[in-house]
Amino acid sequence: MPGRALVVDANILVRAVLGKRVRHVIEAHAENVSFFVPEVAYREAEEHLATLAIKHGGDPEKALDFLRALGGLVELIGSEVYGEFEIEARERLGQRDPEDWPILAAAMALGCPIWTEDTDFFGCGVATWTSNRVEMFLRE
Repeated sequence: MPGRALVVDANILVRAVLGKRVRHVIEAHAENVSFFVPEVAYREAEEHLATLAIKHGGDPEKALDFLRALGGLVELIGSEVYGEFEIEARERLGQRDPEDWPILAAAMALGCPIWTEDTDFFGCGVATWTSNRVEMFLRE
């Protein structure tokens, strides 16, 4: 496994499919960085991608195909990796967005930061990186 690691939120996967910058960051660093995605976050991205692709004037099937291809650059993880952190993750998130607990729990279990655009993770005791700053972390 590469030395650096990030837990990737569903919104980052969507950005990687619909845009170029996030995709480029993942492609450029995939050899040296582990990008972990809870399976539930991957499914969330998959659920919303078709609608978002249409909204942005794209082809929903091509978007889903690209998401599947992107799956080769990220490592999907199940609740067996982070499940024991569910209660603490839910407590830390409080009422912000309790359904995001797998992202936080995965970061806690793996001891690595979260790459997200979701401010609900800010102040949860785990480092968070947004797309406009994540390359600073990746270059360190």
